[in-house]
Amino acid sequence: MGFTIGGIREMRSGTRRRGRAVGRASDCTTVAEFTGLWGWDVVPGARAVGPDCSCGKAECAAPGAHPLDPAAVVPAGATLDDVTASWGRFPGAAVLLPVGRAFDVIDVPEPAGRRALVRLERMGLPLGPVIATPEGRAHFFVAPGAAAQLPSLLYRTGWDDAPLDLHALGPGAYVTAPPSDRGGLGPATWLRAPSLDTATQPPQARLLLGTLAYAAHRSPCA
Repeated sequence: MGFTIGGIREMRSGTRRRGRAVGRASDCTTVAEFTGLWGWDVVPGARAVGPDCSCGKAECAAPGAHPLDPAAVVPAGATLDDVTASWGRFPGAAVLLPVGRAFDVIDVPEPAGRRALVRLERMGLPLGPVIATPEGRAHFFVAPGAAAQLPSLLYRTGWDDAPLDLHALGPGAYVTAPPSDRGGLGPATWLRAPSLDTATQPPQARLLLGTLAYAAHRSPCA
């Protein structure tokens, strides 16, 4: 990942010192946390500006909910100084996380996700970060490869024929990272915040899928 425990401690201290100058919620500090602490790539994203998109396209297909430049990746391990230099080219950008690199995502309705999260925690199963989106979805971070494996996993767990509001996001997809706004609908939030273990080693999808499928099947949003 390009960082060590010692480096993380130093970065935390440095982030606090430098962050006071621009506020604790500065975009650069947030991005540096994602790259330096959690080992994630980050991409600058568009923001909604009223009914329009900050990308400037008159007929944008996804206002405020897409990368400004998919090639402008701030890589895992980037320091606060690295981030400041890179992010300065995209002032006010939303923070997007590319899916399919460090993690894939299982997407379910937020009410189902909340119920499943409680059950999974009671069962003592390993869990990764979980995001709640302003569209009312819950994004469970799982090990890469889940999107490609989802049909076979649903078949093996007996959920392949059930009507489920459950989807997998893989390579080519992006999730909006808290606390960035998505599409002018409001900020993404953490249902389960990342930690060193959960961010760098998200669980295999097969460990969570049965509970998530059951909750999604019973969801009034399904």
